[in-house]
Parts: sequence; C-alpha cells; structure tokens
Amino acid sequence: MKLHEYQAKQVFADAGIPTPDSALADTVDEAVAAAEDIGYPVAIKAQVQVGGRGKAGGIKLVENADEAREAAESILGMDLKGYHVDRVLVEDAVDFVNELYVGVTMDRGEGKPVAMVSTRGGVNIEEVAEEDPEAIAREHIDPAFGMHDFQARKAVYDAGVDRDIARDVASVLTTLYDLWEDRDGSDAEINPLMVTADDDVIAADAVMNIDDDALFRQPELAEMEEEAAGDELEAKANEYGFDYVRLSGNVGIIGNGAGLVMTTLDLVDYYGGEPANFLDIGGGAKAERVANALDMVFSDENVDAVVFNIFGGITRGDEVANGINDALAQFDEIPKPVVVRLAGTKAEEGMEILNTDLVQVEATLEDAVQAAVAAAEEVNQ
Repeated sequence: MKLHEYQAKQVFADAGIPTPDSALADTVDEAVAAAEDIGYPVAIKAQVQVGGRGKAGGIKLVENADEAREAAESILGMDLKGYHVDRVLVEDAVDFVNELYVGVTMDRGEGKPVAMVSTRGGVNIEEVAEEDPEAIAREHIDPAFGMHDFQARKAVYDAGVDRDIARDVASVLTTLYDLWEDRDGSDAEINPLMVTADDDVIAADAVMNIDDDALFRQPELAEMEEEAAGDELEAKANEYGFDYVRLSGNVGIIGNGAGLVMTTLDLVDYYGGEPANFLDIGGGAKAERVANALDMVFSDENVDAVVFNIFGGITRGDEVANGINDALAQFDEIPKPVVVRLAGTKAEEGMEILNTDLVQVEATLEDAVQAAVAAAEEVNQ
C-alpha cells in the first residue's frame, strides 16, 4: 500500500521527523485559504502517487493569493501522468541551501534492509544510482538488532554530509529505519531532505509504502488504504484484489503468472510498442476474475489496445474464454481492440468459445503481441 505524501508526512511528523507546516485542500478556495493561514511563500503540490510531479506541472511555488489561486486552478483537476488530481497539499516553502536524500528499503540481493544517504537529493535517486552509484552511501542492517547509531553516522559520513548537520541527518535516518521496521514498510524515503541556512533539516517530501500482507498489524495505516488509493483505477484494483502496476505506454497487458506477464512486456517492447501496465490475474482465475481484469484495463485511459496472454496450467482456457466473452458482452461497442492468445489446459475449447467478432485470436504469443502493438499504433494515427 502506497501512502500519499500528506499521509506519509503525518506518519513521519508523529515520529519526530521535522516536516513543513501544511494543509490538505480539495478546492481552489480551500487552497488559497490554507496558503493565507500558513503564510507565503508556499508550495502547492498535487497529491498523486507518481514521480516527477514538479516537471509535469504538479508542484508550484507561489508568493501571494493571486498566484495561489492560479496554481490551484491549474493543478486541481489536471491529468498528471494518467492520474486525476483531486487534492493538493499546501505547504510552507522551505528556504533551503542544500538537498539530501535518505531512504530505507530491502536489498533482496543481500537479504537485508539497507539504509541509504546521498548528497544528491531532489532528483530521481534511480538515475543517481545508475549514473553515479558511488554518490549513494549504503549501510546494510541486521534486522535482528536493528540500526545501530554508529551505522547511521557511518552512512551519513560516507555520503559526505557536512559535519554541522551530520548528527541531525543521522537522527532522521535512524527514525526512518525505525518507522520502516515498526510499520512493516517496504520502502521509506525522504527526497529531498532540505537543509536550511540555519542548519535545520526538514523533510520536504515523504514516501512510505507498506507491505499489504502486514496491514492486519497496522490498523491505523489500514484505515488510510482506501484514501491512499487516490485514483479511480487504483481503487478499482483494490476492490478486485489485483496488483495493477501502471506504466507509461499504451498496450495493455493481462496474463496469468508474473513471469508470463513480464515476458509479454518484454515482447511488446521488442516489437516496438510500449507496455501500459502489469496485470497478473493469477493461477486458477475464473470467468469473473477475467472479466474484472478486462474492466481494469479498459478503465485505464492510457491503454489503446489489449493483449491477453494465458497459458493454461491451473487456469483453464475455457474459463478464460467465458470471462472474456462475459466482459465484452457488457459493451455495445468494444472500447479497445483485444488480442487473445490461449495455450495449455483447455486452450482448444477456449478458442472455440471465444467470440471472434469481438476479439482477435492469435495462435502464438509473438503474433498476438505484434497484433496488439499494431492495433495501438493504428488508434494513434
């Protein structure tokens, strides 16, 4: 479960991590009123769970009421990388002299949590890791003992953080790890952790992702789940019980099994298309679940065509075919081209059941992917 920025900041603030004064607003008038209460300058920030909000126009710094109204009007209701913005966080602007990055996640290669610090905050940390991995100091942690103070200090010093603020940054990192551990986090990060001229450190952004399987141990966070969806598509994914990963392309992908879906993504890219999503319906999926999967992908405005890749083991081809027919029967007109490839258990029976007036059927995965890529390209011509 992904928390919104404003939710993660509340969790961080409750734990003692410094955060700017802020208020959530649903309307333009509320945003302007919040800005007046906080005092200018303020940042008005779209509350959607996607990176690169600033570059996409979802974060604006304003100096007065007129600018605040103009910014709120432009951000509220906008489509930001496929996400509809219906809330903004109005936040005291931090007068900073430096930006840092601190984060905690699981290093699956090492089988241990890892704490990370970098003096290159405020930019995409994945790009930093790829372009200059030495710019990120890493400290692996034995979960049996937790993070020792000396480990936090070592990570901070290894990153080259100025000594005047090193103790405070180490304290923030230690608190962040404690939160990650206590709240069953999968990721926790602050990017940027801003440094002021007075050597104060303030979390100007906040990311906190929670292990879904541990929510029963986190009742306070579980209450945030519906609100954290924050997007009609993600709310629908929660309702249907899907892990729906949104990507940047326009070819929708449905498969049964993570490996099969990943293979399909790779082939879409290989044949010149761009995947729009990752959606695994799982093994043994019945007709209703298949219909729900199609409803999910059809609801994604980025999708122009869909490829359905099913290899029958536990999942039966005839059940899949019935689900596809049931889903498509709901529409007077099929909203997006659908290409189907069935193989394995009951695949022949499924091929006979499929309504070929509504879907395009291909015998091989390669043919199915190429047909879906071509259909998506045709939509955009």
